[in-house]
Amino acid sequence: MTVPHPPHGVEELCKAGLELYARALRGEQVPASCAELLPCLLQAGLLRPDLEDARLLRPVPPVLALSRLQRTVDDDIAQRRRQGERLAESFAPLLTLALPDGGAMDAAGIELLSGRDRINSAISTAMAAASGELLAIQPSPDRHPRTVGLALERDQALLDRGGRIRTLYQHTQRHIPETLARYEQLSGDVEARTLDEVTDRLILIDRTVAFVPADKSRALALEVRHPALLSYFATTFDRLWRLATPMHPETVHPTPLSGITPRQRAIAALLVEGHTDAVIADRLGMNIRTARVHIAKLATILGSDSRAQLGYLIGESGILRKKETEA
Repeated sequence: MTVPHPPHGVEELCKAGLELYARALRGEQVPASCAELLPCLLQAGLLRPDLEDARLLRPVPPVLALSRLQRTVDDDIAQRRRQGERLAESFAPLLTLALPDGGAMDAAGIELLSGRDRINSAISTAMAAASGELLAIQPSPDRHPRTVGLALERDQALLDRGGRIRTLYQHTQRHIPETLARYEQLSGDVEARTLDEVTDRLILIDRTVAFVPADKSRALALEVRHPALLSYFATTFDRLWRLATPMHPETVHPTPLSGITPRQRAIAALLVEGHTDAVIADRLGMNIRTARVHIAKLATILGSDSRAQLGYLIGESGILRKKETEA
């Protein structure tokens, strides 16, 4: 090859690199000298030195190369998030000092609320003035007796005024007694649906005010009244709602003919992305032991002997492209 290799990132393979990789997949021998001419294939992890002959390169299954690259990206994102959380924690005392009354609405229509009592008071005030709808995303139920009782009271008051309530949960909440009990106690236009994964907690009232957490402890929250942000929250909720499954106690996901359940398929997608058991459990709202049981079942069904092989077999099986029809 006489044309210099153009520099590019691993997310965009060049034509020459794609052609050489295709030849390698077809079983053609690839000399190690090609790495000097097309370093992008080594950088992307698509070629590796042959263990038996150092003069040759061997192809790596694309699903494995992709999972390694995505894991690197995910680790970088996680590090950035941790940095953001540390910044928020560092600045929280300064914000409290600057806003001695607990928060003041700024020109952007965003107010920082500090303390659970103040947050609940702000939500109750907004709910008392509401007449249309409450849209909520709840990754996990709030089990604090006082908070649960207060939420039931203000939600029923909205329903009694002719309003409606729509709530999104994760699938793991479908059979939680506290969650089911809530919908046995409420009467009116109220409905809940579930997804494998949902966003962070959101309370959107009459599409005029929203409340979102500002830290992991939920001791800080943002009260948002900016029209553009409210429109974004509403659009995100509406799209998730259309994808979600109605939650009823009698609803049960059928086991597909392949023997792989929708929950295991969701786990398989995260495995291919290179996530750890702990991250998978957190993303799907289950404990790590349950996640590992599902992973072991996946390995048994696909005949995998190792984690790396499982990722490859998931990609080869095509289960992530299948859509099971729910009963």
